[in-house]
Amino acid sequence: MRSVAQKLIAVREKLVQAARRSRRNPDEITLVAVSKTHPAGQVQEAVDIGQQVFGESYLQEALKKASMLPSYLNWHLIGHLQTNKIRRALGLFSLIHSVHSLALARNIDKIAREKNVLPCLLLEVNVSGETSKFGFTPAALEACMEELLALQCIQINGLMTVAPYAQDPEDSRSFFAQLRECRDRLARQTGTPLGALSMGMSSDYQVAVEEGATLIRVGSSIFGKRHTR
Repeated sequence: MRSVAQKLIAVREKLVQAARRSRRNPDEITLVAVSKTHPAGQVQEAVDIGQQVFGESYLQEALKKASMLPSYLNWHLIGHLQTNKIRRALGLFSLIHSVHSLALARNIDKIAREKNVLPCLLLEVNVSGETSKFGFTPAALEACMEELLALQCIQINGLMTVAPYAQDPEDSRSFFAQLRECRDRLARQTGTPLGALSMGMSSDYQVAVEEGATLIRVGSSIFGKRHTR
């Protein structure tokens, strides 16, 4: 069985290969190692070979791990953020990938104003139209983007999506392209650069890189199957 370090190195190599295929600079792509449900000891194995950005879905689990690991690590929230957990989340996460509604953005803005912080956010877009997923539809996001950008205590860095699960990574390509095109339309319409695209997971991150991802969220290919919470 390969170690966490060996699997992480393999993912990094595939990231570089995908970037080169699409004539991109690999340094422009951030690998978010999704450590949710995995113990701090496994996270430390990744830290030991230079990984510094980790993704978590649950605030309490992330807080516990962060207290056991080096303080210089960057923690990203990739799961659903409940309103009653915003205040504590703003104290830990350097990037929140999953802002799925105008109401949530307003609540984050309100609490950020009280705390005198400027959190970095990504807007979650449901490009597939699946009812099981959170997120703005592209049309809804375009309709309220000016309102979102008017919120003064949040920084919107870009967009995030989760493609439908598929056996063939190529099946995800059109969804990643749609997110990139949505980002580009919004940037043109608002005059605001929205550089970040968070898309791609263990099964399809190479395709995501080819389609312009700047952040990829890779868990099982590094840490193995999720542990039961």
